[in-house]
Amino acid sequence: MDQPRRAAGRREWAGLAVLALPTALVAINNSALHLALPTLSADLTATGPQLLWIVDVYGFVMAALLISMGSLGDRIGHRRLLLTGAVAFGAASLLAAFAPSAEVLVLARALLGAVGATLMPATLALLRAMFPLPEQRTVAIGWWVTSFTAGNVLGPVAGGLVLEFADWGSVFLLGIPVMALLLIIGPFLLPAHRDRAGGRPDFASALLSAGAVLVLVHGLKELSAGNEQLVPGLAIVGGLVLGYAFIRRQGRSAHPMLDLGLLADRAFAVPLVAVTLTVFTNAGTTFVLAQHLQGVLALPPLEAALWLLPSTVAGIALSACSATFARRFRPSVLLTTGLVIAAAGTGALTQADGPAALAVLVTGTIVLRVGVVPVMISSTDAIVGAAPPERAGSATALQETCGELGLALGVTVLGSICTAVYRAGLGGAIPGSVAPEAAEAARGGIGAAVGLAARLPGEQGTELLDQARQAWTDALHVSTAIGAVILAAAAVGVWSVQRRRAG
Repeated sequence: MDQPRRAAGRREWAGLAVLALPTALVAINNSALHLALPTLSADLTATGPQLLWIVDVYGFVMAALLISMGSLGDRIGHRRLLLTGAVAFGAASLLAAFAPSAEVLVLARALLGAVGATLMPATLALLRAMFPLPEQRTVAIGWWVTSFTAGNVLGPVAGGLVLEFADWGSVFLLGIPVMALLLIIGPFLLPAHRDRAGGRPDFASALLSAGAVLVLVHGLKELSAGNEQLVPGLAIVGGLVLGYAFIRRQGRSAHPMLDLGLLADRAFAVPLVAVTLTVFTNAGTTFVLAQHLQGVLALPPLEAALWLLPSTVAGIALSACSATFARRFRPSVLLTTGLVIAAAGTGALTQADGPAALAVLVTGTIVLRVGVVPVMISSTDAIVGAAPPERAGSATALQETCGELGLALGVTVLGSICTAVYRAGLGGAIPGSVAPEAAEAARGGIGAAVGLAARLPGEQGTELLDQARQAWTDALHVSTAIGAVILAAAAVGVWSVQRRRAG
């Protein structure tokens, strides 16, 4: 006979605040780095490719190890994994802060990514154990999402403040006090939860899952960067082959790292697909929009970031109200409604043109964020709730992995569509006297076209600038229209599945 589920008390709610620390830190660690790139590039004499690796290797390694670390937490205990990760995060942060060369900094960022993979699944799995009642768990997940969103907002602010008074290495020291606090308080407030029948570690599955995600994400990012297509294409195929081998091995294993039965459960699979498509559209839209604000509307980077801030604030405020929504609406209603609202916000961006363009863009991004938040909260709640407690780590790790893949695919697919429409719209606006390399760069993005137009004399520069801005505006409209259709289709799909289940 099942034991009645106990409501969370003061200890669990205090523990939620502890779990918010590493969640926010993962977001801060990545968002604060971008402000430090110019100074660290000069100090370490980093090349362009090295800078790209410094930025990207963190996400590559974290995405590759999420499933393995989630499964490891199920076996050894998520509190143990989280606290061990906190120690390792502090050590890797010190290595990054005092890195004597670009190569060492790349290594340190890779280590931070590996440690980051221990933090995210562990926090959600512990949250699952601490809040067994669905209504309390929804509220807790709302605050978990809020902490991650707040970390993305606070990262650039904290990084900017630190860089005003110290060198670039200080950005990596931001996380050490946070992790120290986690190590002091965590053992008293977090439960020691694990699967005691998990079997032996499966190193072959760990290698297959890591290789599949790492190679696939790398191929997608290289493709989105506009590099030659053969090597990225081979990487994508290789990642899919490794992924197939991983799935085959899980189906034959007595103690699989990933329970494939979860994917057959609609209560798990539907929100997993929904959150992946939402991240896909949001990432692609943000990628295109950031360039539009600077290249078409001629906003400085800081001002462009500030105009995107209202949408983030709206998301945080809505996350804080998750308890009210959870009491009044079923998760399936929140999921479907969120997708519809997100589709409406993305669709509104197709109307951004002329003098009112900035107002339309700001309004559209606010509506988009208002839709994304309930999708993320209800999807995460459904995924965590559908997984058995002993498999919570691997289940939430799968969600995080799908999020990383959605992000990479969103930038690649919607970014490529935007670039193709822009290139076609640019037509023959580039004078024949321009060097081939500069002309090709201008055809690849609005930023290069604006720079080229500034160097051209008189009417040539003006005509190129006008044509490039109109072409990018058209490209924004096409890519956001596709994103809106994807989200609307996802809403219809979720509604149809939920209706069949109810019938």
